[in-house]
Order: sequence, then structure tokens, then C-alpha cells
Amino acid sequence: MPSPHPFRVGVTELLHQPGARRRERLEGVLGDLAVTGSRVIDGSAVEIDVLLESVHEGVLASGEVSVEWAGECRRCLNPATGEVHAEFRELFEERPTEGDSYPLSHEQVDLEPLARETVLLELPQAPLCRDDCLGLCARCGADLNEGPCDCEPEPDPRWAALDALRTDQD
Repeated sequence: MPSPHPFRVGVTELLHQPGARRRERLEGVLGDLAVTGSRVIDGSAVEIDVLLESVHEGVLASGEVSVEWAGECRRCLNPATGEVHAEFRELFEERPTEGDSYPLSHEQVDLEPLARETVLLELPQAPLCRDDCLGLCARCGADLNEGPCDCEPEPDPRWAALDALRTDQD
């Protein structure tokens, strides 16, 4: 049975040994992680690889968060998927400063808020199915990744004055 709090870590021994370090690998599911264009895949586990270090102020947590995401390509509207890999380095202390550090309570660090914020900041707001996606034709809506459409190219109105200079020989 999975732990109800997979991102809480006891740090009692770290707090009593200045300079001590410990590496942890944590995994758990976090719900409702989404931004405008993408979201964490339902049921996908968020993985945290973290180094916890005892420092004068409390516990310093540094490492990486990773999770799979899905969304809709902003150019062709096909499914887009990928994986977030985001690094972090944050301080946990007994009297946290809003926006600067996280709370250290009952000799535990709760990495869930840190993981949630890190993932939300890294999820793509305008995902692409691939970097060279050609998108859809603005006139007929054909997926240009599957080949060119039959639409006549529309002349650019910014060049219309130059078109007037063409002769019949062109």
C-alpha cells in the first residue's frame, strides 16, 4: 500500500549532525498539475531525486523532479507528450520566509509543495508535438505534417504594390 505522504521525509538525524547529508529517491502521484497548454498525465508518478543537507538555518534540499506530461500541440492540435526534468535547490527552516524558504516542522520536510511548484513552472504553456511541426493550413485546415494541401498560395498584401509593377513577360 502506498504511503499517504510519499514526499514527507524525517530529518531528525540530519538536524542533530551539522554538515550531514542524505540522498533520497521519492515517488508519488500528485493530482491537478496543469497549466494552460499541458498537464501531468493522470496517474503518472512524480519522481524526486534529492540530496538533503544539514545547514545552520535548517535543511537544504537540492535535486531534480521529473514527470510525464501531455497536451495538445499548439500548431497542429495533435497530441503532444514529453517529460519534465527540473532542478531545484531550496531551504527548509523552522521559521520560513514567504517565497524564500519552506517550513521544517516536527523534524520533517514535506517536498510535495516544492515538487508541485517546480513541475507547474516547467510544464510547457504552448506544447509542440515535435520541434519542426508545420501546423495546419490557415485556409482549409489540412495537417501540413501529412503533406501540402491543394490551396493556392495567398499573396501577401504587404507586397501588393510590387505586384503592380510586374509586366506580362514575368
